Amino acid sequence: MLDYNTGISEYRCIALERPVYPFAAIVDQDLLKLALLATAVNPRIGGLLIRGEKGSGKSMIVRALADVLPEIEVVADCPFNCNPHDPSEMCDSCRARLERGENLPVKRIKMRVVTLPIGATEDMVVGTIDIERVLKEGLRAFEPGILAKTNRNILYIDEINLLPDHIVNIILDAAAMGWNYVERENISISHPARFILVGTMNPEEGDIRPQLLDRLSICVDISGIRDPELRVEIIRRNVEFSKNPMGFRKKYEKEQKLIRERVEYARKIIDNVEIPEYIMHIIANICSQLRVDGHRPDIVIAQTATALAALNGRKSVDVSDVRLASFLALVHRTREGGLLEPPSLEDINKAFMRAVKGVESKFKMKIKVKESAPSDYMRSIVEAPLNVESKSLEPKSEQFFRRG
Repeated sequence: MLDYNTGISEYRCIALERPVYPFAAIVDQDLLKLALLATAVNPRIGGLLIRGEKGSGKSMIVRALADVLPEIEVVADCPFNCNPHDPSEMCDSCRARLERGENLPVKRIKMRVVTLPIGATEDMVVGTIDIERVLKEGLRAFEPGILAKTNRNILYIDEINLLPDHIVNIILDAAAMGWNYVERENISISHPARFILVGTMNPEEGDIRPQLLDRLSICVDISGIRDPELRVEIIRRNVEFSKNPMGFRKKYEKEQKLIRERVEYARKIIDNVEIPEYIMHIIANICSQLRVDGHRPDIVIAQTATALAALNGRKSVDVSDVRLASFLALVHRTREGGLLEPPSLEDINKAFMRAVKGVESKFKMKIKVKESAPSDYMRSIVEAPLNVESKSLEPKSEQFFRRG
């Protein structure tokens, strides 16, 4: 039995948090909003990288995401936020209690953004085992780390390009496996570590190594808005928020609620969303044309397109979803073993159009291409009516946190 009572008070205390700027109030940046919502709906997409100049609002929009995500159910007295409905997503302690016939206490909590501190050490990330207590008392005394706190939440890494390689590798391995393993002096402890990974960086401060780029499945490049009218609106909203945060948030309650409901519904139907055969051929054709490395990009496009369709309340992926998903999945990809620069958005769009024509010829069909902009998707999420379907679409055991 693990002793989790030492060193975890910071995870159980309730702190008063200052009001967060509403997700729905963020001006423009619709592609980034969609990328964040897509990863929240379908964490199987993988990590999200946000590249942009300083002062472009990268950190603010990531922190605003948690406010539009539905609550989750957790084991009330577990430091790992274990899923009370699925033994495969429980730590050893919770699973042992369940096997003994105990009724695990359950509570609902808001998802949160956990920020990786600058200068975080390996022990801070994975947790520590008190070897002295183990030797004296025979207990597996474990002090949970950041990955424990992050389970079933959002892990945010600012300046991810400046993070030491060994810390990056630990986090990416945990993200890929959904588990964190800590081994010291022949003692091994593990716990679930399923989280949404979001990293931000300023390209002026250094590049990010290709191996890490490949593990961060989708990418959005953002910059300061040039339109003077939009910049004026940004000033107006931020000044209003600074004067009266709660009053400002109240103005956007309706939009926040609509986004939250759409995310919750999208999670329910995500495993029912189908990808037609001709759509898979379009995806493969795009990646083949652009000569991206490996098969991961194809899969990421498919997973992202599925999330976009679900966010729009559809149970079938269409070409518009693929076009937008390709922008997110390919703009940072290495090509020809690193010999070619990542494709531009124009390169991706041209490859998409050629792929559509090729598939039309192959399948003897006419494909209607509607070049939907990110703003069209966001408008649909906030304004279009949500048609709730049968209860058979309810997620089983919080399935949207499972890795696939």
